Amino acid sequence: MVDVQSQPDDRRIPLQKVGVRNVSHPITVLDRDHRTQQTVGELDLYANLPHSYKGTHMSRFIAVFQQHAGDIRMPHFLDMLDDVRTHLDAERAFGVLRFPYFMEKHAPVSGQASYLNYHCSFSGISSEVQREFFVSVSVPVTTLCPCSKEISDRGAHNQRSTCTVTVEVEQFFWMEDLIELVESRASSGLYTLLKRVDEKHVTEHAYDHPVFVEDLVRGVTTAIEDRFRFPWFSVEATNQESIHTHDAYAYVERGRPPMEKPCNLTV
Repeated sequence: MVDVQSQPDDRRIPLQKVGVRNVSHPITVLDRDHRTQQTVGELDLYANLPHSYKGTHMSRFIAVFQQHAGDIRMPHFLDMLDDVRTHLDAERAFGVLRFPYFMEKHAPVSGQASYLNYHCSFSGISSEVQREFFVSVSVPVTTLCPCSKEISDRGAHNQRSTCTVTVEVEQFFWMEDLIELVESRASSGLYTLLKRVDEKHVTEHAYDHPVFVEDLVRGVTTAIEDRFRFPWFSVEATNQESIHTHDAYAYVERGRPPMEKPCNLTV
């Protein structure tokens, strides 16, 4: 059969990225407490295309991914991108894999168990001169406003917040450790199941631990630097304000800037 994609193109325009987006597929990832976890990933996978080729072979992206989907743990993600470069005869390969990750949490007083969903992602780039891998976790938490507590005679306003940490990875770590670190720097973590005694505890704990969005970002940053050795990382937090129509936001990044930040891995 005629291989149309490999036919020459005379416009002499190389493409930085071609590939597939939003590929939904079951995957297996590592789980600190249960060894592995089954979840569903949404994949973007790209490679560069030289000016001399009319098109890429889209099916090869899917074929490579399916070979790795059963074991897509951190150390193997860049191996998948290496295989993409080989099968597509490309100089560079890029990938982003988004997935829900579930952790079992126990209510603080009753001990009732339930699962909470965290939005996580792997992303990376592979070439002969560049191999960078990133992990991102988005952690929902509660923050209580220190200013509101200080000036109010009764109560203080709080809000649902999301703190997202993105790290450049050189050595393996557990995502659960990073999630728990973020929750420990908020006014309170979130729970799917709470009894009345738990609600009392969570509410009072948040009142006793007020943090601005700036406090949350700074607290997570110092905790990461005390515990981990990432070449680069970023921390951002968004508060969905309960008494304003706008959100509050803070961002910081630390360490050696990567050659290509994870936000640039997608187009």
